[in-house]
Amino acid sequence: MDAPTLQTTFQDLATAHVADACLRLGIAVRCTPPALRPAWSGIHVAGRARPVRHVGSVDVFLEALGHAEPGDVLVVDNEGRTDEACVGDLVALEVARAGLVGIVIWGLHRDSAQLRDIALPVVSLGACPNGPERLDPQAADALAWACCGPHIVTADDVVLADDDGAVFVPLDGAAEVAVVAARIRDTERHQAALMEGGTTLREQTRFDDYLAARERDGVTFRQHLRSLDAAIEE
Repeated sequence: MDAPTLQTTFQDLATAHVADACLRLGIAVRCTPPALRPAWSGIHVAGRARPVRHVGSVDVFLEALGHAEPGDVLVVDNEGRTDEACVGDLVALEVARAGLVGIVIWGLHRDSAQLRDIALPVVSLGACPNGPERLDPQAADALAWACCGPHIVTADDVVLADDDGAVFVPLDGAAEVAVVAARIRDTERHQAALMEGGTTLREQTRFDDYLAARERDGVTFRQHLRSLDAAIEE
């Protein structure tokens, strides 16, 4: 799936839809920790991951861009450090000029005002004025993978990010995930419209029937929802 197709496929899907779709399909749900937040609200990012592990200097980012393609998302592993910012305005501007569509940082950013002006979506653990004071050896595979929270991300992953954070999906399963996520989105929209019209969620989900089935057969609410093709939990 190329970059334009990824953009089109995921343009109206939220991270919540995608996470629920992964759960329904039995794909590991890889959401970023809740501390990882967008630098400003209203973002929506979808693209193939371009991983990079930071060691104290911006040259690794410039090297990564030499392997990147327009539409990619730079995924920066700075080991979740909170003592230094590893991405600032010049890096973000270079990433934007290379045609990438966002940056996800397992670490901190700086130059917040300039980043807003550049308008390239950035998701990180927060901001810090201080840049790196260290320079560690760069691993031979520094461009092959990155950690983001507990998850390992490679170029075989798709990144989706919005106001809720980010989620990673295997590229080879992205099309199926998107189909299921779209179905969940549409179901939730329909349920919300019914609620606005006066039909409660309990009525829609036949909640009394569920309670009886739970008592009689041990049915879980998730199983009950699936039997109705309803969407709340996944």
